[in-house]
Amino acid sequence: MIPTIRRSRRLVTALAVTALTASALTFVASQASAAPELLSQGKPVTASSTENGGTPATAAVDSNAGTRWSSAAADPQWIRVDLGSSTAITQVTLNWETAYARSFQLQTSADGNAWNTVATASGVLGVQNLAVSATTRFVRVYTTARATQYGVSLWEFQVFGVPNTSGPIVRVAEFLAECPYSHRLPDDPIVAPNLPGASHMHSFFGNRTTNARSTVESLLAGTSTCNPGSDLSSYWVPTLYADNQPVEPTGTTFYYLGEGVRDDVIARIQPFPLGLRIVAGNAKATQPDAGTISRWSCLHAGHVGASKDFVNCPSGTMLESYLDFPQCWNGRDLDSADHKSHMAYPVNADCPSTHPVPVPKLRQVLRYPVSGDPARFRLASGAGFTMHGDFFNAWPVDELARRVRDCINPIIKCGADGRP
Repeated sequence: MIPTIRRSRRLVTALAVTALTASALTFVASQASAAPELLSQGKPVTASSTENGGTPATAAVDSNAGTRWSSAAADPQWIRVDLGSSTAITQVTLNWETAYARSFQLQTSADGNAWNTVATASGVLGVQNLAVSATTRFVRVYTTARATQYGVSLWEFQVFGVPNTSGPIVRVAEFLAECPYSHRLPDDPIVAPNLPGASHMHSFFGNRTTNARSTVESLLAGTSTCNPGSDLSSYWVPTLYADNQPVEPTGTTFYYLGEGVRDDVIARIQPFPLGLRIVAGNAKATQPDAGTISRWSCLHAGHVGASKDFVNCPSGTMLESYLDFPQCWNGRDLDSADHKSHMAYPVNADCPSTHPVPVPKLRQVLRYPVSGDPARFRLASGAGFTMHGDFFNAWPVDELARRVRDCINPIIKCGADGRP
């Protein structure tokens, strides 16, 4: 942003503080009889859009008042958090940046599809507390009008309530990492190591230092966009273009799963070895076929159906990409000449004898803020059916081992913190 715009934005801030000081007290919640707990920190979060790669949706639920989510400069916008299970909530705290919402709705949902408006309010600059009485899994802030010419922006989006500790453990072998977009480069440290610019354009997630010369050591010395921050792994995909302009996903979730194999195999799943490299999908595909692993679909428009190529998503929805990585390792090699032979997919719910070591299934779910005619879209590698993903494991050994032991092996659903 050029200096003139920065001065203008500071002026907007000063005027807004003067105008809104009185109204800032309008929605302060009364003291609850029992102190509520913060439920939203580190939970999966999705937004309608982001201003840029430095303002991801995850920044609004990281309990860091120095990071923020910011949307595109258009109305309406939304940000939602998934609490993981139906939970009693008592308060929502919004810490608005200068670019606050002049009006918004606070909404809840049991399934992330049908929404119930529980409050309609005028935004204020700074901290705004809203008393709520609801039992829900999803909470969404749906903004209908911006107060400035910028998008809407939140330093923090916090949901408080009473954790659901009385219900049964969710028997799903899962933990996850939310890893927002980091950067773009025509590099590929797996397929074209030490050859900067030798690849088609890739969008990188997770480790901020990834380039053609990345090694295990350089990744472990880097920093990450992921929640949890301990995940120093690198994830990358071919860049998506809409009307020949690059588009980055606003939802970037990497699930680590035990599904696809029998329960006794899940109990034997081992952590990825440090430095393991995995490639899924076919960047050189010339048509969709039985071996096409990636799928495209539409967020909140299940009636469209999944496809091996781009789909036409209705206005107001988002284009989704799903890709499952192989989960059986040969037990020897961290990579192979074709970058695939050291890994395999299960056969009859078990790992084949050639690849006897079960590891977590990595599922890559990306949500792009585009919809409409699929003829507008292309990947840097070609058509939609060339979608592929690369994973370079740089999880600290102890962190990954704990998650496999506590979440995957006993078949327990865990969050980004690796806890049930």
